[in-house]
Amino acid sequence: MNILLVGGGGREHTLAWKINKSTLCDHLFIAPGNAGTSPFGTNIPLAVNDFEGLAAFCIKNIVAMLIVGPEEPLVKGIYDYFKNREDTAHIQVIGPSKEAAQLEGSKAFAKAFMGRHNIPTAAYKEFDTSTYDAGIQYIRNHPLPIVLKADGLAAGKGVIICNNHIEALAEFQLMIQNSKFGEAGKRVVIEQFLDGIEVSVFVLTDGKNFVILPEAKDYKKIGIGDTGPNTGGMGAVSPVPFADAAYMEIVTQKIIKPTIEGLQKESLDYKGFIFIGLINVQGEPFVIEYNCRLGDPETEVIIPRIENDLVEILSATAEQRLNEINICISKQYAVTVMAVSGGYPNEHETGKVITGLTDTVLEGTVIFHAGTKQQGDKVLTNGGRVLAVTSFGESLAEAAEQSNYMLEQIHFDGMYYREDIGFEFR
Repeated sequence: MNILLVGGGGREHTLAWKINKSTLCDHLFIAPGNAGTSPFGTNIPLAVNDFEGLAAFCIKNIVAMLIVGPEEPLVKGIYDYFKNREDTAHIQVIGPSKEAAQLEGSKAFAKAFMGRHNIPTAAYKEFDTSTYDAGIQYIRNHPLPIVLKADGLAAGKGVIICNNHIEALAEFQLMIQNSKFGEAGKRVVIEQFLDGIEVSVFVLTDGKNFVILPEAKDYKKIGIGDTGPNTGGMGAVSPVPFADAAYMEIVTQKIIKPTIEGLQKESLDYKGFIFIGLINVQGEPFVIEYNCRLGDPETEVIIPRIENDLVEILSATAEQRLNEINICISKQYAVTVMAVSGGYPNEHETGKVITGLTDTVLEGTVIFHAGTKQQGDKVLTNGGRVLAVTSFGESLAEAAEQSNYMLEQIHFDGMYYREDIGFEFR
């Protein structure tokens, strides 16, 4: 079949790399793609939210499957757009409906969903402009630390953990009254702080059945030792040592099954990935958030560990026969380290020439492009997060050491990366 993959980051490069290995894909198109995706398919200059353009392209090029990488087109209803058109309704779309995508599109929606289905999560309340004064009072009486979350999409940066009430009050004002996160922060979820270790669990569901993919842990903070502001992700590891069979059985029974059953009970159309952000509190899992797609940079460690043909799995998802699929997972450890532009996650420059991408090719390492573009024979930076270097090893320490070594061979002006990814497990 012909496949169109929507997106242009590290997640999409990883998916393109994996899809290229499938015997079931005749031609892969990536919209818009990046400098790293072009060896695995044809980059198409279409924006991820150009539903009309994407649909016209699919019709013209006889595309049978649409795989949606980023959250924004899902939250804006790309699934519904394709399914509601007579000329595209036959195309298999990997991703949830607009309504189901509110699990990520609205923190308040997700929290209410968890409440209805008895899924363990932190206690919370939500506030907006009409309840601003009540929110102020709630913060003043809330134990520390306090977690503030922008309700909508904020590119992974809408969560703030405040260690004193003055900071929390200031951030609350910035979000609601000063539009710090735009429309995404017009409603704020204020949440109990849970102390533990985070883990990302990934599930693929056909709306009825599900399979569990490799788990991962990502590192959001910009600085060594998890310090500084949040980013879109500075690296990831898989597997996660504490997420053993016993722990994952608890996660399956208390979180995954109730989530899938909840989607069915509420008639939410969902054929795609569910990313469940968990925190492990003394052996008990609590849901921090849902995402309606694969995470980035977690994709760069979980997809390479899947030994199955990915297109076969996705076809089973679209045809509601995931019960026929057994996921085979490599026992090797994978660590990805993200190289970012200087200044990220704040103001940063792009257009810097990247060198060393092909000078040293290490067995067991793959370089995934997150924010790059091709200009003639040069590869330039084209975003805050630029490259994700994934390596495999018999331990997390071995894999991390190889990714760091590979990054020492690469250069662009202002390049920065965390050398301690996976530090607590080494």
